[in-house]
Amino acid sequence: MSGCSHVHDLSSLQPPRLSQSVHREECTQCFDNQDQPLGIDVCLVCFNGGCLDHDRHHMRTHVAKSGHSFTLNVKRKLKPSSNRVEDEEPPAKMTKLAIVEDREEDKYEHRTSIKCWRCNPENGLEIAEASSDSNVQRLVTSVMQSLSSARQSEVKAWEEEIEACEHTVTLEQFATGHILESGLAHCSKCDLKENLWLCLTCGSLGCGRQQFGGLGGNGHGLQHFQETQHPVSVKLGTITPEGGADIYCYSCNDAKVDFELATHLATFGINVQTQTKTEKSMTELQIEHNLKFDFSLTGEDGKALEPVFGPGLTGLANLGNSCYMASVIQSVFSLRSFRSRYLPVASHHALTCSAPLPADCLDCQLHKLADGLLSGRYSHPRPASTHSSPKATNPLAHDSPVPVFQEGVRPSTFKALIGKGHEEFSTMRQQDSEEFLSHLISAIRRNLKKSGKEAEDPTEVFKFGMEQRLQCNSCSKVRYRVDAMDVASIPVPKHEKGKDTDGKVIYEDTEILTCLRVLTGLEDLEYTCPSCQKQVVASKRSSFATFPEVLVIHARRFQLVNWVPTKLDIPVILPSDDILHLDEFLGGGLQANETALPEDSPGMPVPALPEFNAAAMAQLEGMGFPAIRCQKALLATGNNDPNAAMEWLFQHMEDPDIDAPIQLAGAPSGSSEPSAEQISMLADMGFTAAQAKKALRETGGDAERAVDWLFSHPDDMGDEPSSGSTNAPAPEASGPGGTATLPATYKLKAFISHKGPSVHSGHYVAHIRVPDPSGSGESWVLFNDEKVVKADQESVKELKKLAYLYIFERV
Repeated sequence: MSGCSHVHDLSSLQPPRLSQSVHREECTQCFDNQDQPLGIDVCLVCFNGGCLDHDRHHMRTHVAKSGHSFTLNVKRKLKPSSNRVEDEEPPAKMTKLAIVEDREEDKYEHRTSIKCWRCNPENGLEIAEASSDSNVQRLVTSVMQSLSSARQSEVKAWEEEIEACEHTVTLEQFATGHILESGLAHCSKCDLKENLWLCLTCGSLGCGRQQFGGLGGNGHGLQHFQETQHPVSVKLGTITPEGGADIYCYSCNDAKVDFELATHLATFGINVQTQTKTEKSMTELQIEHNLKFDFSLTGEDGKALEPVFGPGLTGLANLGNSCYMASVIQSVFSLRSFRSRYLPVASHHALTCSAPLPADCLDCQLHKLADGLLSGRYSHPRPASTHSSPKATNPLAHDSPVPVFQEGVRPSTFKALIGKGHEEFSTMRQQDSEEFLSHLISAIRRNLKKSGKEAEDPTEVFKFGMEQRLQCNSCSKVRYRVDAMDVASIPVPKHEKGKDTDGKVIYEDTEILTCLRVLTGLEDLEYTCPSCQKQVVASKRSSFATFPEVLVIHARRFQLVNWVPTKLDIPVILPSDDILHLDEFLGGGLQANETALPEDSPGMPVPALPEFNAAAMAQLEGMGFPAIRCQKALLATGNNDPNAAMEWLFQHMEDPDIDAPIQLAGAPSGSSEPSAEQISMLADMGFTAAQAKKALRETGGDAERAVDWLFSHPDDMGDEPSSGSTNAPAPEASGPGGTATLPATYKLKAFISHKGPSVHSGHYVAHIRVPDPSGSGESWVLFNDEKVVKADQESVKELKKLAYLYIFERV
């Protein structure tokens, strides 16, 4: 360290504000972090983090581009007392689905130093005299004690968010006297004395359903609800003196919270302050089940699966309920289009990117992911210093009782950016991997369009056209429409063939080609024919107008139970060679012997614009939005809530037709806008207001049919005019993408599996077919967050049947 003539300029620097992200843990353009020998430099002006690697040197690039002169170098290492075995057996008792957050100061010791880059533009000059300045010391302290950028998005990881519901809040009780003490009480319909659920309405005791781990139950609590419609029950044995317990609402078909539990239990003579927890909670049982699940990294023979390392074999550390994102990222970066788009030019983009902060640039973060996952630089066993077991140091040893996995790179900056402003993906809750894939594709396209780089779009490989053929059954005239799609969402027919010993329904196998034939089969619907000038029954059939380079198939295995989508374990069978031949599904467009339906309907009334909510219009126009945009936003969000309309406006500012005249779908006379109640009901199921509104329009306001429509049109965001519109905008000149050339032959490249009752809970993993290092063929690799292992072939065969997303590459 030596003197610096610019040291006095440090006094003008300000500490980070509470709202600012401080990237002190890792570089924002690669995954080098403060554990590296050179550490990480944090810019003391904008708090960007940059590496000091000789080849990449992202901090030097940042300094050159920004003109910021001072950085704080941060290095850390484990304290001697923290050298513990991370893979030792888990504690005997776990109370919640949570990753315990160790305090950083308890595990690590840090070394910091201030550097001046004007004195040394290559590597920065450490400033000795700065350490004695009290103002500089306060600046350093504020940087090191501020909430890091990673921690801002990693809170209460893996912990379920359980809320109250209308049934627990408005619970009505009938006093029936005291119940027997725990150990003496039993189910009212059998002799079971454990897994008992107390009805908080009438005090009836019913046994629960059989649970993971062999916990008995005959489902008499559920039967009581079916007979009485008393919705809320509490599991005896889980009640704590603090008022905690397992509460289940059968009407909502979900775990809930009862804020007045102590009062409700007192009705039946139960004093919560004297209770002792004697049974495992549902969360504890779920944890035990997850630990034993098929995704546990053991093969059919019980041996641990072999960890693998190298380029393209880098894990993604779980940030807390982020497995849905990790499985999608691993899958898309296994595709040639993503690899070639983001890996070779990663260093060039870092030099030329014009974004002030790489953490706010989607391209930067995608290049960072490509480099992190595909370079192999971060794919290695965890450092030996974090393991005390000598047997755990050889990841390829077959007799190793504790395989050594990799740390995995932490995509926290990418997750924060891709989820920014999104109602679901900005949270720490588990999400649907198919929805995230669609969101990622849309985000990439918006970003490339904004920068004028549409020609470099790696998501073009997903595009294909779905031909919709509509035929009036009265006049036999037809209409064709081609919708641009990225995912083929197929219904999976359910045929029960019995129940297992635990009472779980077993379904018959379904061929994937059968599912595709259902997707492309005939469907009757009500339709106002512009030729017949009356309401008729029409036949609708879907076909592929074009085929994509990469075909993503989304298997819809769920049904509505009390308006809650519940997943069904229906096996979908792929051909033995994992190859699909799809020639039979190609549509042909208008045929020579067919007559097209007229595009205009002069004899029918044209629907008028609704009366817009005056207060909402005034509020939106007062913010400076043009009237046409305000009207479109209100139409898309229910014509009621200015906040929802404002969010819609921000999401659609870049739409090419945002200022085009409003085109309403052709509708029969007397049709009306969907009610706010109907829209809200569908929105509560996870659909956007725009989607709900369009579904209700398409189904004449029938809520149940609207739900079916939404599940059969998962890619329709509700922003376009309905299928019956006679004034639909012309398709873009580029068309829907894909090609109609035959043969259309596909081979399975990857599949994403899910375990759990709902796509918004449980766990996702990805299986990807990768080239063998020897070059002698291909093999399956399991990507389970940061754990990357050779997949067990028998497990692959079984898990393929229940996959949620299938990704096929065209041969």
